Amino acid sequence: MLGVRESFPAFKLNACVSLQKDQEFKTLSHDSYPGKWLVVFFWPMDFTFVCPTEIAAFGKKNGEFADRDAQLLGASTDSHFVHLAWRNDHADLKNLPFPMLADIKRELSTACGILDPEEGVALRATFIVDPQGVVRWAAVNDLKVGRNVDEVLRVLDALQTDELCPCNWKGGDPTLKVA
Repeated sequence: MLGVRESFPAFKLNACVSLQKDQEFKTLSHDSYPGKWLVVFFWPMDFTFVCPTEIAAFGKKNGEFADRDAQLLGASTDSHFVHLAWRNDHADLKNLPFPMLADIKRELSTACGILDPEEGVALRATFIVDPQGVVRWAAVNDLKVGRNVDEVLRVLDALQTDELCPCNWKGGDPTLKVA
């Protein structure tokens, strides 16, 4: 798996970005959000059970990520057309405020080292990438276990302090000072 302090892979993928007619799709790349932190999270497949709970949770917290100058990017190995169909079908996904990347060739999943060899889909991986394109945090869950969006926000806050943050640190808590 791609690790901390490694460069996040270059990518250029189609994405579902809207439900508005003739504005549903856009091609996005690693350069689409210059100067921003990226929070890239992968889910295994559309039209499943755990995935929409996570995607909807990220959607509800999108404003908090934006307040931290971070862009959310969701991704799976499904096509942008499947993403659109799922958004149209699932009430919790209709108003998603972030792009759903389509890694149908599995190039980004493979480059990140998160493609499940048995299932051929992405694991539940999350990467926090700094504005220079360097992975600052990476986490992966088994296919059956959803992630904690508040923990991703907590880690992003800690990384953005650029200071030493103790165990269980939360935004507003004191950081550690070296004597």
